[in-house]
Amino acid sequence: MAKVKINPQPLICTTPTVLVGAMVEGKPNFMAVAWCGVANSVPPMVSVAIRPVRHTLKGIRATGEFSVNVPSVGLVKEADYCGMVSGAKADKASVCKFEVFYGDLQNAPLINQCPVNLSCKVVHILELESHLLIIGEVEETYVTKTCLTDDKPDIRKIKPLIYAATMPTEYFAFGESVGKAYSVGKELIEEK
Repeated sequence: MAKVKINPQPLICTTPTVLVGAMVEGKPNFMAVAWCGVANSVPPMVSVAIRPVRHTLKGIRATGEFSVNVPSVGLVKEADYCGMVSGAKADKASVCKFEVFYGDLQNAPLINQCPVNLSCKVVHILELESHLLIIGEVEETYVTKTCLTDDKPDIRKIKPLIYAATMPTEYFAFGESVGKAYSVGKELIEEK
């Protein structure tokens, strides 16, 4: 295959779209984040990369708590809006008609319409050049009951929204299964 060298960039072709929530000046605020990932399994931790100028970051720094809400494809307009408009200028929860609820962490607002919600406590903030990498320990996880199969989260029912930073920048629905994990690779083990 022919390769073309391009400018260095964190080109992980698709990333999950999440809505990061925090209490800012006494109000729930949410921002769209595409740079989010699993950071640790035991204890469970996630990472979110946020630019220092973001309004939501004020609340995260002030309280040490935040939420990660996974919107389904049906919330694409709301997620995009939360990425375009600053919480300093608009009450995004109201505009998007989010039903906000709280778990044990009162400064980590959660969105009922999102099929997956994580309440997190900040454990590390790493200052990078353009972003701050926030590492949060997941204190609580909520999943909409209809998004479970055999009491486990089912990605086909969650229908997460995926952001593609490649040109053109677009949101995508989760694709089809191409193989069972810890199974499809056995064919190569058996060939040895």
